[in-house]
Amino acid sequence: MLFTNIGIIDENFKYQADMTVGVQADRITYIGKEIPEDAEFFGEVYDGKNKVMLPGFYNAHGHSPMSLMRGYGENMALQDWLEKRIFPFEDKLYRKAVYWATLLTMAESIRFGIVSTTDMYYFTDDMVRAYSVSGAKTNICRAVTNPTGMPLDEHVGLKEMRDAIMMYDGFENGRIKVDASAHAEYTNDIKTLRAVADCAKEFDTHVHVHLSETKREHVECSVRYGKTPAEVMLEIGMFDQPCTAAHCVWVTDSDMDILKDKGVTVASNPASNFKLASGICDVPTMYRKGINVALGTDSVASNNSLNFIEQIKLFALAGKVKSMDPAVMTPEQILFSATRAGAISQGREDSGLIKEHFKADLIVIDASGPNMNPVHEMANNIIYSADGKDVCLTMIDGRVCYQDGEYKTIDIEETIAEAENAKNKILSEI
Repeated sequence: MLFTNIGIIDENFKYQADMTVGVQADRITYIGKEIPEDAEFFGEVYDGKNKVMLPGFYNAHGHSPMSLMRGYGENMALQDWLEKRIFPFEDKLYRKAVYWATLLTMAESIRFGIVSTTDMYYFTDDMVRAYSVSGAKTNICRAVTNPTGMPLDEHVGLKEMRDAIMMYDGFENGRIKVDASAHAEYTNDIKTLRAVADCAKEFDTHVHVHLSETKREHVECSVRYGKTPAEVMLEIGMFDQPCTAAHCVWVTDSDMDILKDKGVTVASNPASNFKLASGICDVPTMYRKGINVALGTDSVASNNSLNFIEQIKLFALAGKVKSMDPAVMTPEQILFSATRAGAISQGREDSGLIKEHFKADLIVIDASGPNMNPVHEMANNIIYSADGKDVCLTMIDGRVCYQDGEYKTIDIEETIAEAENAKNKILSEI
């Protein structure tokens, strides 16, 4: 495809008007002001008038099958939400339900410009199948929980995590990667946490974990071990492999130094943290310390939407409020967190930028609407004025997966109907 007359957010996250971008196979092979001499080899020509191209969004923390629980536990404290709504519902999940729920999440993700998700759950086989069909990318993991200290050789979750890595890491020409994962410090004993860390080293995979999401989690860990969750993870080796740590709302200044020193990516989830009243991640301080901060949605059970541009705006506003400084985060930093930072966290070094020879994971936003005009600085309009529904094209590895209301890889009517059926079946059994 050859995109002509289109604005782009370039590799430095600056806006450039009236550009031409050429895609061949799964790569961006041309960026320039002029039409390339070999234009005929690019195939379809896309008129980009009044449109802007960005790198695709990277959702750095999600739980895709939880789309079945959208709106199920409203106006509840976190512990009640988990124990009275989420855990009973999850106890009734089954394979077909997880497949359709994941596919529904992929449809919503692609619609809103998310090209890849760092995804944590179980029923990994069925999630992988949904990702394969959708055309989306993922760093997926089978999260391990072992709060009772079950013997490791009897723990099904540990076996399933290892099996998933061996079976699916690198699947679909690298679109699907598999990480090791401990759900969190508070849902595991020390020997289980260490086993997950050892597994990541054995298979040379990335790691995904929840970290200091709530004050209660952070304080109880300090009482239990005399260490913060970050200090516990450091001690048992969880940060020895590239790690994405979700939330990090209550991390201390010294915790942040650990995250920086170990190259841990923080996945900030502002909508979920606001909705569950967990607090506000101190992203401005993390930026100052040089921590790679990416942006996540968490599940729609604690967010309700995968409208990623909405997440970007909340992320930007949260940083201002946390620091009480309206100028603390630049548009370039914010857009980097939404795109390139997530690609880095997933180990996709050739992704997350509009740059020649990078993967053609890109989105196009319609900038013709009243909400996008007038334009003083396009990057600010994207962050504060745009809406997810302004995304009119999503391309992943050079393949158009969504364009102008049409899903190219997913039967959306069937997916919605099957997800509704699964939800009703589970509710009838609770």
